[in-house]
Amino acid sequence: MKFKYILLLTSIGFAGCKIPALVSKQENKTVPGYYNTVQDSTNIAAIKWRQYFNDPYLVAIVDTALKNNQELNIALREIEIDKNEIQSRKGEYFPFLNFGAVSGVEKTGRYTFDGISEEDIKSNPESGPMHIGDFRVGVYASWELDVWKKLRNAKKSATLKYLSTIEGRNFMVTNLIAEVSTAYYELLSLDNLLAIVEQNIELQKNALRMIKLEKEAAKVTQLAVNRFEAQLLHTQNLQYTIHQNIVEAENKINFLSGSFSHHIARTKGSLNDIPIELIQSGIPSQLLLNRPDIRQAELALAGSKLDVQIARANFYPSFRLSAGSGFTAFNPSFVFRPESILYNFVGDAVAPLINKNGIKAAYKNSNEKQIIAAYEYERSILSAFVEVANHLSFIDNYKKSYDTKSKEVEILNQSIDISNKLFVATKADYIEVLLTQREALDARIELIETKLNQLKAKVNIYRSLGGGWN
Repeated sequence: MKFKYILLLTSIGFAGCKIPALVSKQENKTVPGYYNTVQDSTNIAAIKWRQYFNDPYLVAIVDTALKNNQELNIALREIEIDKNEIQSRKGEYFPFLNFGAVSGVEKTGRYTFDGISEEDIKSNPESGPMHIGDFRVGVYASWELDVWKKLRNAKKSATLKYLSTIEGRNFMVTNLIAEVSTAYYELLSLDNLLAIVEQNIELQKNALRMIKLEKEAAKVTQLAVNRFEAQLLHTQNLQYTIHQNIVEAENKINFLSGSFSHHIARTKGSLNDIPIELIQSGIPSQLLLNRPDIRQAELALAGSKLDVQIARANFYPSFRLSAGSGFTAFNPSFVFRPESILYNFVGDAVAPLINKNGIKAAYKNSNEKQIIAAYEYERSILSAFVEVANHLSFIDNYKKSYDTKSKEVEILNQSIDISNKLFVATKADYIEVLLTQREALDARIELIETKLNQLKAKVNIYRSLGGGWN
């Protein structure tokens, strides 16, 4: 009968450990062989950001941002939190040893079993104390045997989360460098726009003086003077918008640098003189190593797989050893006598049997999170590839656009001199002069915007390829 009883309990226990079948997902790491260009493993992501952005003013600003940016510093604190979590998880699969001491007095009620014994004490005081004391001191140990590696997997999962947080911080560094660099180039473009507007204001003032002389000579009417003066006022008004944009651009850089408003030291040269180096994008498979966000998603996926194993282990029995040793007595003077020594050693095994809904739900949820993590990993790879492909096309098209726009600006600048000479020689009317000046101004502004887009593309392709964090 004893054997049958043990066999029955064992059968029930194994039935209680039955684990639901789940469908998991294996991530897909396949990427194309190249970015619609010639396949070459040389990659600008390997270049240090100080060398890639070689403007000393920009390097100084980025250095300040990397030290003072609040969001980046918050990420560093989160890394420390995850690092401490590893230590916490690591301690769970080692024995716990505690020291304890207890001191107390107990007086029982009259109409209880212990109260009856108290009456005996009153009638015979020599038999023991009326108030029972409880004085104990000793050490207590407990240890959960990690038979199913649940605790070790929890520690590994915490480690992967820590490494994932580091990669998240690296991705934040990459984005911060890109954001600061973009804001810096926007600021330089505004300086150049302001210089162009100021040059045109001087040209238009000279043209206005000329047209006034022509009116005095009765060669033109007041309408021509008004048109020239209105265009001058329109151009002067552009200054105020640009000044406001400069203030906002400087404050944006100050915010990213973690500082209050102050003047941003920067290059004074022409934006058009900044060279655009040859972009070497390497091959798509390098994204898996260079992009911090892809590595972050990969580590998160690995951690989610361990979480499934941890949830699975909850269906199995857990084994724990407990032990304690110390001294106890009802009187403090008897505590440390040899007769007061106590000790115990207990081993137990506990397994879920009935109502495992919570364990099943946790197991299913961990599996769903693993599937989500696999899709997020695949999405991060696809997103990175699309970003690089778009920015490579962007660079190519804006290079062609810049070359075309440069020729247009050159022609329109020549046209200004030609229209002025023709107007003086009465071979062109003032409308042609006005239109030529406006077209030339618009073309020079568009040229600066095109150059800015080229520089943004230079920043974005570096970020998309995974450069900047190392």
